[in-house]
Amino acid sequence: MLNFNIRGENIEVTPAIREYVENKIDKVERYFNEDVNANANVNLKVYNDKQTKVEVTIPMKNLTLRAEERHNDMYAAVDLIVDKLERQIRKHKTKVNRKFREREGAGLYFATSQATVDAVSEEEEYSIVRTKQFDLKPMDQEEAVLQMNMLGHDFYVFTDAESNGTNIVYKRKDGKYGLIETT
Repeated sequence: MLNFNIRGENIEVTPAIREYVENKIDKVERYFNEDVNANANVNLKVYNDKQTKVEVTIPMKNLTLRAEERHNDMYAAVDLIVDKLERQIRKHKTKVNRKFREREGAGLYFATSQATVDAVSEEEEYSIVRTKQFDLKPMDQEEAVLQMNMLGHDFYVFTDAESNGTNIVYKRKDGKYGLIETT
């Protein structure tokens, strides 16, 4: 059973919004046995440009489901969140079932139905189709961003000239840049 904690930032969580969110996110319960008891933390946020962001976190014993979606329509964002959560569950269920087959006897905590088995069988394996090797040139952050943009990539790995550490610059969804520093 999912217990809901719905919070709004710059938006009032009306009974209609609450009902829509609960009805949609409740659909992921069909993937679990009846004994699953979890809290679904839902955060709804409206920005000045009227775009909404919906975040859902469902922490459980062996798995934490988390999804985030931005959209101009909050209801559409909730629908997209449910799709993301279901994909996460199917991926996790595939891993659990694989381990179960390997160990013969490990307990599954997901309910098994023909619909979920069919959905899982459609899931693809992760396969690396291309490998690249390159030398990391020492540079500063600004040069790394320029190199990334010249290549047309969303991220760029480089050696920081000052710290000699391997860092990554990346382009964010809002058009700004981020930096990941390794330690």
